[in-house]
Amino acid sequence: MPESKRYPEGESEYTVVLERYNTVLDELFAGADVYVITPLWTTEAEMPSSQPVTGYGQSLLVKDDPDPEFRTCHLFAARRPWRRGCIDESLRDIADDKVAGILITDTRMQRIHHPYDGGADVFLATSEERDRMRDRYGDWLSSHPAGL
Repeated sequence: MPESKRYPEGESEYTVVLERYNTVLDELFAGADVYVITPLWTTEAEMPSSQPVTGYGQSLLVKDDPDPEFRTCHLFAARRPWRRGCIDESLRDIADDKVAGILITDTRMQRIHHPYDGGADVFLATSEERDRMRDRYGDWLSSHPAGL
């Protein structure tokens, strides 16, 4: 968000957040299929029956996590064609910190977009690609000296 604001307030600010997320996602994935990977942390080892599996699902037990509330991570990966706005509902929930840990990646997993409340991390295949994207969207980066 402008001026490194973390949470949107009002529809005009949600419009800015969604426009920025979708602009970068379009640059990364326009015309391609993506995986939208969604985590769900539970205390149960079994895949939750309430969670619809529309793609691939995998459960991972975290044995050394001291918090039993988050012992098992269930990952759900749904493949879909990328279209601007196709995950806006999830992006709004991310901006509000209602959900976290969602990844959007190309099917070869060479580009990964990790949106979170207050911004996004973008992992690219080369440092040159990273630098071009950083330069293109430099005005959107945090004003914090460390870039955080």
